[in-house]
Amino acid sequence: MTKLIVKTSKKAGLSPGSLVHIGEKRLESIRISLVDYDESHLTEMPVESPEAMLPFLPEPSMTWLNICGVHDTRIIEDLEKQFRIHPLTLEDIVNTAQRPKVESYDHYLFVVLKTFRYDSRSNEVVSEQISLILGKNYLITFQETASDIFANVVDRLQKGTRIRKRGADYLAYALIDAVVDSYFAVLEALGEKIETLEEELLESPGSGTMEQIHKLKRNMIFLRKQIWPIREILGFLTKEDSHLIEDSTGLYFRDVHDHTIQLIDTIESFRDILSGMLDVYLSTISNKMNEVMKVLTIIATIFIPITFFAGVYGMNFRVMPELDWKWGYPAFWLLVALVTYLMITYFRKKNWL
Repeated sequence: MTKLIVKTSKKAGLSPGSLVHIGEKRLESIRISLVDYDESHLTEMPVESPEAMLPFLPEPSMTWLNICGVHDTRIIEDLEKQFRIHPLTLEDIVNTAQRPKVESYDHYLFVVLKTFRYDSRSNEVVSEQISLILGKNYLITFQETASDIFANVVDRLQKGTRIRKRGADYLAYALIDAVVDSYFAVLEALGEKIETLEEELLESPGSGTMEQIHKLKRNMIFLRKQIWPIREILGFLTKEDSHLIEDSTGLYFRDVHDHTIQLIDTIESFRDILSGMLDVYLSTISNKMNEVMKVLTIIATIFIPITFFAGVYGMNFRVMPELDWKWGYPAFWLLVALVTYLMITYFRKKNWL
């Protein structure tokens, strides 16, 4: 089930900047890749540690270091001395329960985002944290696992498109845009699930319908909680007067900001639809129960006079004229059938049947 609250109690009482990994425990080793480029060249290679980036920093080219895995805090801790990264920034990188945010430091910007994927088997949205450190001519990204979220950006770098002509701020924009665009795929999958559930709700809601609606509502609450702060992040990047972001790149951040507003509007629409579906489900179940109770009440009402007649002739009195009558038994059943017929006719006339 999607966790709306992640336990961070093991950090309680520790000093600020203490590196404690918060998130899913992973056994795989950290993978680090380096991309150095400018308009005329591109170098792409795996590296053993973030130190491999240091020789490229004095160059006028742009350098992108991508670290897949934040569970090994020893590697993350080395960044403090090598790149003068503030300890509080490193603490937020290894804390994968972090709220999406942006922070401005003297020589870099720090951005935290979330990526999502929809697991159709469990009907759950799975999230991972992505962190970015934007410097003057470099960008360091941190992923929880080695995913292909940045595959399109790498492909654009290899093809030598406009991204190779721009600075590190434009690369940061391209990566953030790739993350935001991936949200649309998740919402499309959830939208298809909602449409299927709507048809099931109108035709034949079952015992699992309520559970599916509940899961979808939790997913929408979770997505809203994680995507809403991204609007603030992009608003900051658009308006921030920083030497790290060019004015021309701010226009692109503004475009991603518009996409985020569109995502939030879609989430709100889905939440309203699910709330309406929940009301329809409860009304349908209540109507079905009323129909059952109506049928049982009619059956009980029909048997009330029959029970009365049977009770009268079941009394042990010696003097009962009908007991010695030859046609007493057939007359009893005739009376029962007549009363039953008259009652059913009356119920139909009143549209109760």
